Amino acid sequence: MSNHKRPSFFFFFNRNFDKAAIHTGLPKGLLDQIKACNAVYQMRFPVKVGNEYQVIEAYRVQHSHHRLPTKGGIRYSEMVNQDEVMALAALMTYKCAIVDVPFGGAKGGVRINPRNYTVKQLEKITRRYTAELMRKNFIGPGIDVPAPDYGTGAREMSWILDTYTTMKHGEIDGVACVTGKPVTQNGIRGREEATGRGVFYGIRELVSHKDDCKKWGLTPGTQGKRIVLQGLGNVGSHTGKICQQEGDMKIIAISEYEGAIYNENGIDITELLKHRKETGSILNFPGTKILPSRESALELDCDILIPAAMENQITSDNADKIKAKIVAEAANGPVSADGEAILLKKGIIIIPDMYLNAGGVTVSYFEWLKNLSHMRFGRMEKRFDQNTYSNLVTAIENTTGKKINAQEREFLTKGAEEVDLVRSGLEETMINSYNQIRETWKKKKSIEDLRTAAFICALNKISSDYLAMGIFP
Repeated sequence: MSNHKRPSFFFFFNRNFDKAAIHTGLPKGLLDQIKACNAVYQMRFPVKVGNEYQVIEAYRVQHSHHRLPTKGGIRYSEMVNQDEVMALAALMTYKCAIVDVPFGGAKGGVRINPRNYTVKQLEKITRRYTAELMRKNFIGPGIDVPAPDYGTGAREMSWILDTYTTMKHGEIDGVACVTGKPVTQNGIRGREEATGRGVFYGIRELVSHKDDCKKWGLTPGTQGKRIVLQGLGNVGSHTGKICQQEGDMKIIAISEYEGAIYNENGIDITELLKHRKETGSILNFPGTKILPSRESALELDCDILIPAAMENQITSDNADKIKAKIVAEAANGPVSADGEAILLKKGIIIIPDMYLNAGGVTVSYFEWLKNLSHMRFGRMEKRFDQNTYSNLVTAIENTTGKKINAQEREFLTKGAEEVDLVRSGLEETMINSYNQIRETWKKKKSIEDLRTAAFICALNKISSDYLAMGIFP
């Protein structure tokens, strides 16, 4: 089926919503309210590019106001359209609910290919987009807080921050208007790796349950698991590095824009990233062979397939060729609803995007809290904890008559840095959230997949908020 005839991501997303909704027992009116996008801002604005003016198409969608502010990234892509942004905003609502982050969902999109613009031109576009959001009250620390997404990063967030604080001079919480900022501009340590780290924690938790692994024909734990990774952007690269370094997993193939490579003995992601920086491509990395196509990597025999690129990568066209035991959705919507039906029929486990890639919004929440408190995490307690641990170690040494070396003392008495607290909070979030989903999955025998269980968890939490408002008696 050709791309232009395939139903939209929004269509598939709503179909998944309906599939889960029938299990909740919630009133139709309440479900309709949860499902609806509350506000859609479609804009066009001119930007001078070279000697010409271009009219830029852009969007900001606030899906749900059951919690404020709304929260969601901004993507720069030629594929941006209103349906896609609405679907991604809805996904953010359920994502935030699943990981107990008190935001409504939102999303933004600018329909450009950032590769076609200079840094100065991208800055112009970003600042004008921010001004348009401010004009309609679609941005602010208590209103709507953007973040990075596909095609954007800390640089673009710093431009948004500067534009907002210039136009809202003196607003005491102004730096909380956007997250994903550089650390030097009130960002938070650990944000860049957050989504990838969350993906690792989610996979690790899934394979920690021995009974489930036995049923799926897998050994428990991450060690030695063979991974195929699609996408080597921010999410894919951090996922790959952390899976290798902390999970002792083996990445046997990588698919990227320029092609796909394979090595059954494993590919060192850190060295591959260096190679790509030097050559501009993952191809011809020593020890690897080039696969016939980018898509063929997805069809390799492996334990875990991690699509970390764009939506609709696994569809009815190729789902029957997938040989992975687990598909871990690091990207948003990489498996279409028709593709998912085929994977489930084959007994493949899908870790849904609305849970698995929620590490980004979780750490964005920590950044937002940091900005509102006007103080970095760990500043108050780090030295106190360090001194307490040091006194305990000294007391044990005096009692036992044995001294430990300086390196061991430093390890045992270390007070928590900001990045340690961020990682700890993220790990706690991903573990608790997965177990809530798993409990729902196990409790209802009629639920065949984790995505439906995740939706049900989210719907129950969101409905509780609406019912508490007294809108639905």
